[in-house]
Amino acid sequence: MRIGMIGLGKMGANMSRRLLNDGHDIVGFDLDPDAIAAVEEDGADGATDLDALVDQLPTPRVCWMMVPAGDAVDATLDDLLPQLHDGDIVVDGGNSNYKDTLRRAGRAEEHGVHYVDVGTSGGVWGLREGYSMMVGGPDEAVGHLRPALETLAPGPDKGWGHMGEVGAGHFVKMVHNGIEYGVMQAYAEGFDILKNKDTFDLDLQQVAETWRFGSVIRSWLLDLTARALDDDQDLPRIEPWVDDSGEGRWTVKEAIDLDVPAPVITDALISRLDSRVENSYTHKLLAAMRNQFGGHDVKESDE
Repeated sequence: MRIGMIGLGKMGANMSRRLLNDGHDIVGFDLDPDAIAAVEEDGADGATDLDALVDQLPTPRVCWMMVPAGDAVDATLDDLLPQLHDGDIVVDGGNSNYKDTLRRAGRAEEHGVHYVDVGTSGGVWGLREGYSMMVGGPDEAVGHLRPALETLAPGPDKGWGHMGEVGAGHFVKMVHNGIEYGVMQAYAEGFDILKNKDTFDLDLQQVAETWRFGSVIRSWLLDLTARALDDDQDLPRIEPWVDDSGEGRWTVKEAIDLDVPAPVITDALISRLDSRVENSYTHKLLAAMRNQFGGHDVKESDE
């Protein structure tokens, strides 16, 4: 399959590499010429603009966007949709709000273009481990994308699924990230309790390693927590300032709209907001976990 990859940041570049390694063809475009040059070194064809990208794709064209959620997606569609034709496919692989996805799918339909939303999890580890992908869109378009989805996933028959009609993929990914907030919060608070029990002078990295095997709370997030604690358990170079990229807020709002109580996810979101005005080890460890699984930036301490 030949795919036009639009947006060659960490995730887009790594997804391109995984596809190239499995024999797919990639045409890559990014606003940064250095990012285009890097993917060309991996074996992709580069495009200096969206016109050139579309011209290099066979029909039905597959244009896979990995651009930041929000205005950047709409701006890309403004330039892209007029160049596409009936039966072409646009994929939004970013973490867009599902309500925006529904609106954009309507725009695509006016051009006869299929719109597919792929909520993607895996962070900086996806190149090696594969990506978990929650897919929404029409059966015909998802069927056409199956070879690429099977390549990007941890295995052809695991780690990805067609969730339903357009918007369903981003909706499921939104809730996925809300759950992620809660699980991370529980780990961080638990380790903060352990750290403050001076009586036992606990080795937190040893605790994490012990829990990783056989424990009912073992998980990939715990693996990454152990990794974050391996250097210096006090995390001296990390400020206790935890960012949020939106999905937790959207999940809480959706829970309220649906009259579904979600106190754990809500409290985890509030804790992230609190982290910007208080100093705690809990928030240092939350920031370290985000850096471990997603490569998200941390605020470095002056200590």
